[in-house]
Amino acid sequence: MASIHSIFALSVLSIASASAAMHNLTSYGAGFLDPTIIPSAGGFAICIQGDIPVTASAQNVRLNYTEPANQLSVTNTILEYLQANTTLPETVLGTAANISGTYNINSKLCLPSTQTANSTTIQILTHGVAFDKSYWDFYSSDYSYVDAAALAGYTTFSYDRLGNGKSSHPDPIQVVQTPLEKEILHELIQMLRAGSIGATAFENVVGVGHSFGSALTVSNTVDYPEDLDAAVLTGFSIDSSGKPVFVAGLGLDIAANNNPTRFGSLPNGYLISSTVSNNQFGFFRAPNFDPLALWAAEATKQTFALGELFTNSLLGGIATKFTGPIDVVNGENDVPACNGNCLVPTNAAAAVIRALYPAASNSSQYYTAPGTGHGLNLHFTAPVAYQHILNFLAANNL
Repeated sequence: MASIHSIFALSVLSIASASAAMHNLTSYGAGFLDPTIIPSAGGFAICIQGDIPVTASAQNVRLNYTEPANQLSVTNTILEYLQANTTLPETVLGTAANISGTYNINSKLCLPSTQTANSTTIQILTHGVAFDKSYWDFYSSDYSYVDAAALAGYTTFSYDRLGNGKSSHPDPIQVVQTPLEKEILHELIQMLRAGSIGATAFENVVGVGHSFGSALTVSNTVDYPEDLDAAVLTGFSIDSSGKPVFVAGLGLDIAANNNPTRFGSLPNGYLISSTVSNNQFGFFRAPNFDPLALWAAEATKQTFALGELFTNSLLGGIATKFTGPIDVVNGENDVPACNGNCLVPTNAAAAVIRALYPAASNSSQYYTAPGTGHGLNLHFTAPVAYQHILNFLAANNL
């Protein structure tokens, strides 16, 4: 009898062969450095993965903050950052600092493996804090948005944000800041439209974000209203009351100390959630998740840069010139977005559209997944949330 591993290997080869028959995978590798071909978590997409050099310029902020010497310093910084009437953010934020460079952004372009891909529309997926791009293609098809999108005929493009996953890890204080990350998102969108990635000039680009990735997507629609044809914001609201609880609950550690095997080479400005219990507190809501999903998230958890913490307030704004449709999708019990209840005092998802998108299309929608925490994609409710998003896109002819 063939082993499970050999059967899986054969299935991967058959998926790759079938997809190669429909897609010119060589041309889809355009823009990647040394791309590899891999299946999605459930095998419903075939993906090209590798580094993409992205040249970007931004007006960062000179932070009056030096790299913490040890965990005592990090914990004290978080305490001071969260205390009542804190002046730390204002003290740390200095003058404008122009920054530019070319950064390797590890990315994954995924095409449907069982049908012809939509050649005009692509979704760019931007993950949030504590995850990398695997958030969108988690460990089985039940949790993989990439698979759900592929079954609906969509091509997706996910990437590790700067300072995360396999992407470049520059100075976590002066370089990894929200203005530069926003510009990297803008550059990636322009590359997708120009055909510089995947050798396909996509006519329509849909931005799909989670949490911090949603905030970056919002900022993109504010500063570059022509970049996206639609935006899907998950794990996001205009209510910031739950963010201190969320940050404190993560129990942020110096990543190099917490997991030296994975992060031992990183400077002390890269932080990570402390334990599996901290991970649960920030992203999960029982009983609506499989404990194996929690442990998988813990095993693959990612870093958070202090530069992002201090410049988070620079994201956002009101997208007065964005006229496309908006979809806001939250878990009912999201801690950072809603302080644990997204339906009190009003529906937090609906409030986003009213507050930030006065010119958005009347076909905008929102959805709240019941009994679900901040890590929307990691709950039993994920498939229903995915179907809502895909129905939203179809209803808007995307």
